[in-house]
Amino acid sequence: MDLLVKQKSDIVAKINQAITDGDEEAFAKAFAEYTEILQEAVMAEAKGLVAAADNQILSGRGVRALTSEETKYYNGLIGALKSGNPKQALTDFNVILPVTVIDAIFEDLTEDHPLLDVIGFTPTGALVEILVNTQDGRHLATWDDLCTEIVKELTGGFRKLDLTQKKLSAFLPICKAMLDLGPAWLDRYVRVILSEAISNGLEGGIIDGSGLKAPCGMRRDPNSPLDPVTGYGLIPSIPFNEISPATYGALLAELSVSPNGLNRKISEVIFIVNPLDYFTKIMPATSFRRPDGTYAYDIFPFPTRVIQSVYQPVNEAIIGLPKRYFMGLGTSKGGKIEYSDEYRFLEDERVYLTKLYGNGMPLDSRSFRRLDITDLRPVYPIVRTTPYVDARLDGLKIADGAVAISPAFNADVHYYTAETENVADLVAATAKDANAVITATLNGVETDLATNQAWTEGQNVIVITVTNGGVVETYILVVTYTVEPEA
Repeated sequence: MDLLVKQKSDIVAKINQAITDGDEEAFAKAFAEYTEILQEAVMAEAKGLVAAADNQILSGRGVRALTSEETKYYNGLIGALKSGNPKQALTDFNVILPVTVIDAIFEDLTEDHPLLDVIGFTPTGALVEILVNTQDGRHLATWDDLCTEIVKELTGGFRKLDLTQKKLSAFLPICKAMLDLGPAWLDRYVRVILSEAISNGLEGGIIDGSGLKAPCGMRRDPNSPLDPVTGYGLIPSIPFNEISPATYGALLAELSVSPNGLNRKISEVIFIVNPLDYFTKIMPATSFRRPDGTYAYDIFPFPTRVIQSVYQPVNEAIIGLPKRYFMGLGTSKGGKIEYSDEYRFLEDERVYLTKLYGNGMPLDSRSFRRLDITDLRPVYPIVRTTPYVDARLDGLKIADGAVAISPAFNADVHYYTAETENVADLVAATAKDANAVITATLNGVETDLATNQAWTEGQNVIVITVTNGGVVETYILVVTYTVEPEA
């Protein structure tokens, strides 16, 4: 079994490389090897437990005790797959996967994939549509006059998701030897294959789905216009250079304000990062050496669950509230196993197809943030003695204070937000040290703070860099410009 685990890891690497290279032939070959490994592992388990009929023993080996509905389904499926004309037999076998099988697959997924464990992940069975509450629940009850219209207030917090618009297809290569093992082991194999097949598709969609043929990912704004080519727009990227209590707290303070302006309590956030960035940026920035010589790692100023994902782009991280992402997945009325003539690269096996339907999205545009961690600094213990070179700001104002910034300015806080209905504003930044040089960019383009800053509708990111000798401090100001409605 240890050898099979190593072989599986090697083949997964081949599959990922084939996908990256766009090599269909290499993918087909690696996929065939992969399914053979999975079958060999399951059959090795079965042969080792052939004499074990006790459900408790089988359960300890990952084999579930089937319900009567599941047993009937798998016996019918085995009969159809063994027939001389499986394609016709499966057409006549008009039964979808039992809901309990789908639930068991989801349990396997959430155990092995931490991202799926922390989000609002809901098995939906055979539902076609589902209503989700996109607002904080307390927003739906308000005090007002007795006869005030409340229907708009109540319905405004819900959004209908069509689960059949998005589908995940999974292939089930099944050999006759697998069918001879019986319903319990066929269930074990089907769950293994489906778990492996849909986990990557789910994770990729949840992080960066465009919203077209996939869910709306965390990197995207669900309230932006849905472009027919590119899907939902990306959330603006915010430069994030240090993990300090002041900077991290300011970032979390923005997440704590819901779209309706209400404050929401945050007990934990997730921080999604590419594995490469984790080891080269996040680990150096969150690891501390204790006095006894041992190290503490993933130390953040606030409870944070770090999740590594290959689907997260390099030099970027996502921070957010996991339960504010909804993902519903299950079978639909057509979610049954079908015979496939399309894939014939397996000589001793027949290939079958099943489809799972679902959809997902962030419940609002303020629950997740994209962070540019290109210049994230490692943590170094710093002892300051006087005099020292000061590259901090002494003040930061918009329109000479007429437009408020949040939080109130503090030289040690490096992240601020503001809202304005002015098409342009003057941003004034002054340094503590007269020798310091201040430069700035607006939405990635160099700008002169001595002139009015022209805003684009939505979020605008100003990066203010203060340089004093060899010391550099960076401040982030995110200004949201809303077009003033016509009278």
